[in-house]
Amino acid sequence: MIKMSVYYPAKGGSRFDHDYYRTRHMPLIGERLGDACLRYEIEKGIVGREPGSAPEFVAACHVYSPSLETFREAYGPHRAEIVADGPNYTDIRPIVQISEVVGA
Repeated sequence: MIKMSVYYPAKGGSRFDHDYYRTRHMPLIGERLGDACLRYEIEKGIVGREPGSAPEFVAACHVYSPSLETFREAYGPHRAEIVADGPNYTDIRPIVQISEVVGA
């Protein structure tokens, strides 16, 4: 199984609409990926390492898929649409990583 993680660094003055992300963007991804999306998780940063400090990331999401090949086949045809939806909820350039899930 693989996990695609998308992290949105917290930057002063940046915009991120958590409601839109939760109710529109992530459901869009789930719909477009179909069975290639086993599940997804959404995170909202609330605090950093030290008590009272700002979070490093304002938000993150994790999309789980059976394999890298399955994910790429499902995501590829919809990539442009998914990326084009970004300005509807943020002006932050995300950090993306795909990982193999090796344990729980």
